[in-house]
Amino acid sequence: MGDMRTRTGPAGAPPRGRAPKTAAAVSTVQQYSLAKIVGVWAAAAVPMGALAWVVAPLVGGHGGPVPLARALLVCLTVGLVWQFVLVLLLVHWEQGSLNWRVLKESLWLGAPRDPSSGKVGGRLWLVLIPATLLFAAGGLLPTFPPVAGHDLGGFLDSPAGQAFMSHNWTWLAVMVVLMVFNTVLGEELLFRGLLLPRMRGVFGRWDWVANGALFAVYHLHMPWAMTATLLTDTLALAYPSLRYRSALIGIIVHTSQSVLMLGLLISLVLQ
Repeated sequence: MGDMRTRTGPAGAPPRGRAPKTAAAVSTVQQYSLAKIVGVWAAAAVPMGALAWVVAPLVGGHGGPVPLARALLVCLTVGLVWQFVLVLLLVHWEQGSLNWRVLKESLWLGAPRDPSSGKVGGRLWLVLIPATLLFAAGGLLPTFPPVAGHDLGGFLDSPAGQAFMSHNWTWLAVMVVLMVFNTVLGEELLFRGLLLPRMRGVFGRWDWVANGALFAVYHLHMPWAMTATLLTDTLALAYPSLRYRSALIGIIVHTSQSVLMLGLLISLVLQ
């Protein structure tokens, strides 16, 4: 993907991207070139597509829907964990540290900040309400039919899926790990925490639109979701995260989906 660091800085100062490797290192959000943005996107999207359409069918493509579903769950979890590792590698490459202060500044992990007054937190958290409602409305949009056997939601709705989940606490734990790395430590941390703050140099004030588009086409592992993702996630996740300089908004709103899914999964396990 090339060198993710910029190499210029104030006279007499070390180049950005070579911050002292100390706990007190001050994080600065650097701007990526188009090539770097696309490279990071590809490093997340291509493995997910390959794991879903090549590795999972090879591992579990025979013997009915249950082996394929198990293979998909494991493969997608691996892909999401890789995204978390990728974020840490890139931040360390830029900042020379993974100290919490560095991570918080580099990945916009602070409370929302009013762009006009500079006020932090408080009533600004109310943006979660319309953002979550808009995100939920995305489930009502028409989508392309999913590919048979690759739609985990459809699998859980099927008799085979419900029988598989009944009293299956082990696979519930696997799904919980998948959900955590999906909406907290994986996709959102990468797209809203890492990429979004670094896209203005290329896309200007339309960086949130470009971020939403990248997130939509990232879904190579489930392309039938791309249209709804483009329309709703851009407005419900990318825009408020940018406006209030807080990736926590996208993380929390996206996690609302996981909370609902967890409730469904627990009900299936208890059957």
